[in-house]
Amino acid sequence: MERGAALRAVRPCLRGGPPYAGGMYARRRRAYFWLMGGCLFLFVSAWSFVRLFSVEAAVALCVVAMVIPPVAAMVANRRGPDDRWWDDPSGDPKSDEWWDELDGKRRPED
Repeated sequence: MERGAALRAVRPCLRGGPPYAGGMYARRRRAYFWLMGGCLFLFVSAWSFVRLFSVEAAVALCVVAMVIPPVAAMVANRRGPDDRWWDDPSGDPKSDEWWDELDGKRRPED
């Protein structure tokens, strides 16, 4: 096996094929990891040592930690401006034809 053959098999964009969407998913995973890591840090720190100084502050940290998971899900599932989700065909030829007509890709024959 030649050098780098395994990498070219995994990343077809290196051969000029369609771009690999792994970067998009890596960005989403990274954002979700940092947000949920922050949530876990807030919750654990609130009840391990912040409660020793102020129970009210510990409760406030838990309230903030409670808000983070839904925000993390929204941030991690948001599509970026470079994600071309609107060009993906749905699989239904009638629906795809209708959307193509609305987007101006194909004009109906008069």
